[in-house]
Amino acid sequence: MADLNDISLVTQVAVFHNKRAFDQLVRKYQSPVRRFFLNQTLGDEMLSDDLAQDTFIKAYVNITKFKGMSSFSTWLMRIAYNVFYDHVRASRQTEDIDTSKAVASKATSGSDSLKMDIYAALALLKPDERSCITMQLIDGYPIDQISKITGIPENTVKSHLKRGKEKMTNYLKENGYDR
Repeated sequence: MADLNDISLVTQVAVFHNKRAFDQLVRKYQSPVRRFFLNQTLGDEMLSDDLAQDTFIKAYVNITKFKGMSSFSTWLMRIAYNVFYDHVRASRQTEDIDTSKAVASKATSGSDSLKMDIYAALALLKPDERSCITMQLIDGYPIDQISKITGIPENTVKSHLKRGKEKMTNYLKENGYDR
């Protein structure tokens, strides 16, 4: 039923340029898209908001290219994934900065400390591993949908998940967290 509503809204936007229909799609999907970017950017809220805005602009401009071959949410997350990787490619010059130390230094309270340790663990992962890990463990996407969103074969997604989980587990164990 939700997919039918999404398709109806997409049709209204594509055919009639109904901005209110697009606003409904934005309201429905802004939290998952923003959460995806928060996890990819290791908690950088301003950057996450900018990337989310870019995602929705690209979705609006390209809405006529949505063919319904997957759900609208999968199509939108694919755009978000591409926006993030465009950002990563554009900022390769800053790769020599040690983000894990910068992220870990922000921790203050107990709950913030855990959050920052998770971000520090995520910072150790390669971008594809981080994307797969956050999509599965935080957003709850199954492997086949992660594959559709990222364009990565399912077996490679499984490999990224396995390696990413091992790296995060080792990091968290080294920093005092037990199973």
